[in-house]
Amino acid sequence: MRTFRALPAAVLLTTTSISAAAQSTDPVALAAAEDARTERLAKQIWEWAELGYQETRSSLLLQDELKKAGFRVTAGVADIPTAFVAEWGEGGPVIGILAEYDALPGITQSASAVRDPIEAKHAGHACGHNLFGAASTSAAIATAKWLQATGMPGRIRLYGTPAEEGGSGKVYMTRAGLFDDVDVALHWHADDENSAAATTSLANRSAKFRFHGVSAHAAGAPERGRSALDGVEAMNMMVNMMREHTSMDSRIHYVITEGGSAPNVVPDFAEVFYYVRHSDADEVRAMWDRLEAAAKGAAMGTGTTVDWEIIHGNNPLLVNETLAKVMDRKLRELGGVTYTAEERAWAEELSKSFGDSAKPLENAARVEPYEKSLGYGSTDVGDVSWATPTVGLRAATWVPGTSAHSWQAVAASGYSIGAKGAQLASKTLASMAAELFSNPALRQAARAEFDASRGPDYEYVSLVGDRAPPLDFRE
Repeated sequence: MRTFRALPAAVLLTTTSISAAAQSTDPVALAAAEDARTERLAKQIWEWAELGYQETRSSLLLQDELKKAGFRVTAGVADIPTAFVAEWGEGGPVIGILAEYDALPGITQSASAVRDPIEAKHAGHACGHNLFGAASTSAAIATAKWLQATGMPGRIRLYGTPAEEGGSGKVYMTRAGLFDDVDVALHWHADDENSAAATTSLANRSAKFRFHGVSAHAAGAPERGRSALDGVEAMNMMVNMMREHTSMDSRIHYVITEGGSAPNVVPDFAEVFYYVRHSDADEVRAMWDRLEAAAKGAAMGTGTTVDWEIIHGNNPLLVNETLAKVMDRKLRELGGVTYTAEERAWAEELSKSFGDSAKPLENAARVEPYEKSLGYGSTDVGDVSWATPTVGLRAATWVPGTSAHSWQAVAASGYSIGAKGAQLASKTLASMAAELFSNPALRQAARAEFDASRGPDYEYVSLVGDRAPPLDFRE
């Protein structure tokens, strides 16, 4: 079994003494003292809006904050320059907290309640990962202060995890064994509601299918051309027919990323980017075989050739109800998010853009009922959850009714409403971490459920195979 190994002592900051002014033994109070840090970090990462595997400044910012708090930091883990692991403490159990910080391409917005794209930017935090990274960092620092104040043995470990959006950064970190010695991993996500429900996710895999043909004058010598775009379109047609013969949990979507430059030139190159999802990873693999067969058939039928590159792949989230029910209790103890009069006016203005999808603003102040359900998104947290017991929550960082990956999500992620939700998440994570350090029976019960869910013969297999991290996939 591989375990996390720090860099040589010469290049690490040793665990330092934390200010005596912060020696509270209440983890929520300690996290509350980090509220300003959470908002500052979130705003800076929101401004930068760096894409997956390109989050150089965002990653360094979080590393510097953790170093100043006495964490030992190892950068560039799992062959990913923007991934890192930061640890505080000695001995005892290891509790990990995940931190994301990548933005999405092609969507920008100011922190305005009306549509206001920023022309100079090419990406935006439409999934709130600026909030995710900031709040997780503050929660880890607050937990370190709690460990020192209580004298509790244990290590709190913050994982800087790049490229969640299509890059599967955590998959490569899991594959490298970085979670093998973790007792429990904690995570959270930005949302338009507060919930710690046990929600699973879909497994998924993506690839870019690249067709190669022969260019020619489309009018003067059409017989000499072999259109790579024809190959893409033939593949898409076959896959769209395939949808009729897949199971209910299946999701297949694509975009044509390149299809030629001029109608009178037969394109000799075309590319289509596919995602395939299902609640069962084996079903993803089965559908994938059919997808590859469609690509080969399309190439044969159009006189082109095709190759493909798997970009990312995530296993489904393995829920742990032992942990989820405790996280739900922690979140309920703290409650939801309350708006000021100014924030409410801002939220009401933004809600006008939702039309029939608008929800009552009061929803932000409540915690949704606990239940176990299937979620139709995908996340690389899924792979972490098969390596160690994992639990998370969602906090109302966005105006109720907001969809992820929207301009409204970008706006709230850069506004005080987003910061308030992140601060709630930080307090909940710190409270949960303290509970896990203090309660060995809870850790044991979570591990027992985890072992039973995986089964005695479980062996981890990633959906990316043995490929190296796709560090250039956003270039």
